Amino acid sequence: MSATEVLKEEHRVIERVLDVLDALTQMLEMGKDVRPEVFEEALDFIRIFADRCHHGKEECRLFSLMVKRGFPKEGGPIAVMLQEHTLGRNFVKSMAAAVEKYRGGDKTAKEGIIRNARGYVNLLRQHIMKEDNILYLMADGTLTADDQRSLLEEFEEFERKEMGEGVHERYHKLAEKLETEARL
Repeated sequence: MSATEVLKEEHRVIERVLDVLDALTQMLEMGKDVRPEVFEEALDFIRIFADRCHHGKEECRLFSLMVKRGFPKEGGPIAVMLQEHTLGRNFVKSMAAAVEKYRGGDKTAKEGIIRNARGYVNLLRQHIMKEDNILYLMADGTLTADDQRSLLEEFEEFERKEMGEGVHERYHKLAEKLETEARL
């Protein structure tokens, strides 16, 4: 398995949680109450698995290697991906603030949750499509077999040192739990 295949597999797990977030948002739009804890768990998944783990591997390992192999960091596809990571973080921050207000009983916070969840889901779906179908193909066409092996080792080291043992698996289980909560 190549490093980009590992990242694509992570995308499939992230997409499952995007589906959950979409379903939860639809429930709010239909006037149903959703326990704030479900949104908080989804935000935890996004912050740790999608951003810290997945985006961390991309930003600290894959993108750095691609720049070393001649890809521009500014003005090219890597710059677009980094900008979208930042936009995603902004949606998450705003969604978390709205969820906190919602938890405190402010029913008007639903609009903030809906707006930011929709923005995040739409951004990430497009982002994942671009990475899977453009950026990773570019990487696969440029990186050597040794580069791919080295990246895989770096990903494993990143998960051990930066994330901790068992964290990756814990978030796979959380994705399943969230799907059950949203009845997907």
